[in-house]
Amino acid sequence: MQLTERWSAVDEYFSGKLHGTDTLMESILQRNREEGLPSIDVSPNQGKFLHLLVKLKGPRRILEIGTLGGYSSVWMARALPEDGELLSLEFSEKHAAVANDNIRLAGLENKVNILTGPALDTLPTLQDKGYDHFDFIFIDADKSNNPHYFQWAMKLSRPGTVIIVDNVVRKGNIVEEESEDPNITGTREMFELLSEDSRIDSTGIQTVGSKGYDGLVFGIVK
Repeated sequence: MQLTERWSAVDEYFSGKLHGTDTLMESILQRNREEGLPSIDVSPNQGKFLHLLVKLKGPRRILEIGTLGGYSSVWMARALPEDGELLSLEFSEKHAAVANDNIRLAGLENKVNILTGPALDTLPTLQDKGYDHFDFIFIDADKSNNPHYFQWAMKLSRPGTVIIVDNVVRKGNIVEEESEDPNITGTREMFELLSEDSRIDSTGIQTVGSKGYDGLVFGIVK
């Protein structure tokens, strides 16, 4: 068994033992595939991890940058309290339409709101829309803009806000200083901002699994 196959097998083992059958989440992934969305959703184990982090934090308001088909949105929104809200920003109108269908399927349309358009156009409007801060922020969009998303996350945070940035290892290529890949350069620039910003306490975690070799940044605003 090759290493990547073993990683996937371990993911399946964890899911089978710890999650049981979750027909809702499986149907969301199936619908995303049928609609031709790219298979870049978080894995089931990563989705459950986000779900548990939301439960642990107990936020009233979540910001997600990058909706895709709403798979991670549903994982997080299912952990919200009754008066909780998740606002998700999605560039693609097609992806947002699929996500809205999935959110309705999950019965979460009263907790999840999707705003469509470039996130860097939407983020400056949030405070005027009444979103002065968020308790939990998940960034999983175009990696070239990670430094801008991080800066906006800090503006929309308060002490105690959790900020998570996904896909920051890039198969280990994050260490390539001379890389011209905008996904790498953008993420490296975000790490520079993190290292210089005394307002947040953060760490990086490498992961392997059905999504390959990658990782995330986890931070808490002071």
